[in-house]
Amino acid sequence: MTARHPLWRVLALFAALSMVAAACGDDDEEAASTDTTESDTTESESEESTESESEGGGGAAGGASLAGMRGSLPLLDLPSDFVDRLDEIDPDLGGTYNYGAESYDAVVVITLAAITAGTDGVEYANEINEVTRNGEKCTDFAACRALAEAGTDLDYDGVSGPMEFSGNGEPTEASIAIQTFGEDNRIDTSLDEFILATAPPESDVPQVPATGTRAGDGILKIGTLLPETGSLAFLGPPEIAGVQLAVNDVNETGGFNGQDVQLSTGDSGDTSTDIANQTVDRLLGENVDAIIGAASSGVSLTVIDKITSAGIVQFSPANTSPAFSTYDDKGLYFRNAPSDILQGNVLGEVIAEDGNATVGLIVLDDPYGGPLADQLTESLEGSGSEVVVRVTYDPQATSFDAEVGQLAAEDADAYVVIGFNESSRILTTMIEQGIGPQDKMVYGVDGNMGNALGEDFEAGE
Repeated sequence: MTARHPLWRVLALFAALSMVAAACGDDDEEAASTDTTESDTTESESEESTESESEGGGGAAGGASLAGMRGSLPLLDLPSDFVDRLDEIDPDLGGTYNYGAESYDAVVVITLAAITAGTDGVEYANEINEVTRNGEKCTDFAACRALAEAGTDLDYDGVSGPMEFSGNGEPTEASIAIQTFGEDNRIDTSLDEFILATAPPESDVPQVPATGTRAGDGILKIGTLLPETGSLAFLGPPEIAGVQLAVNDVNETGGFNGQDVQLSTGDSGDTSTDIANQTVDRLLGENVDAIIGAASSGVSLTVIDKITSAGIVQFSPANTSPAFSTYDDKGLYFRNAPSDILQGNVLGEVIAEDGNATVGLIVLDDPYGGPLADQLTESLEGSGSEVVVRVTYDPQATSFDAEVGQLAAEDADAYVVIGFNESSRILTTMIEQGIGPQDKMVYGVDGNMGNALGEDFEAGE
């Protein structure tokens, strides 16, 4: 058994005074006049119901069908000025900032490590863990830059959190948000809760030294491998905005080695395409010093060997699969999103605290879904709940009727959907079979929690 992680609530904004109520129709419609015949009243009510369902979207789902659904994702209570600056970079973010802070901090950490090492060659990778821990605290790039240039050991605490990287290049502390959908099928941020999760001491392993001989050329060049298309495309805009904002901030204070940091962007697609390999080949040909991405753990696993064998740093702002914790990455892979060991523990405790004795899981069959489901199961069982059914699914399936049927047959107290953008179709099917958020407690995870889920759900996508 994996040691349970100490967890504590550090913030709860506007705690909910009551459970979010479901509303598939409009309770404020005027009653039929007293002189309306019975048949006219029946016809009027039928038209009203049809109109209400049409306005709600999502086919049979309609109305506020996601209201009350909860879920977890790595997220801090982001400073308003940082959110405003992300919105300036991309005015169409629409309130979705998932992994935008992590993407920003990835650029900052890479640049501080290169300044500390005095090179953009492979050696700077040995400083990445070090600039996140055990030095003089600093919280913005300009202040940290001054410390690095003065030769002072620094400890960057960024907008995504303290990070405190272990020797294997991943954070030992992280904030996990619990978010809730409101009656408009969008995240109600007034109900956000933030839980600080800390990895057990044995997770803080010794430094893994970087290996390779790639020399620097004095120009720090960063490439991105982020989802512009594919099943995690909703994560792309905030991540891309975070990278661009950080590059702007770095260059406004002098860049690296007296020159602007250069940025070359690229799409990761998803595991159903070869876009990631094509993008990586192009970026390696451009002699980038680091590649930020991918967001998908499955995509990263298809390109990590190619990137690290070239002596290039790969730094993901969103990979959460535990597989990376012990991966033979030549000391060149890093992530500031926490392992799903932390997210799974937090979500399991929350589900149990919500009073759910039995839980059903529907799980994406890939390197992200399986390990997260494993950790969630361990946390649920350790918290006194029982997983009574676990169903895996193929994201390319045209229908999820059979899989959802297996869930419904067990009549659990709560259900968890571990998946990506196909989650909207799964939820529609769950509603059709009577186990949606208006009938049962339903939970999501970082792969699907966000306003994009509500938009896809309403569009029937």
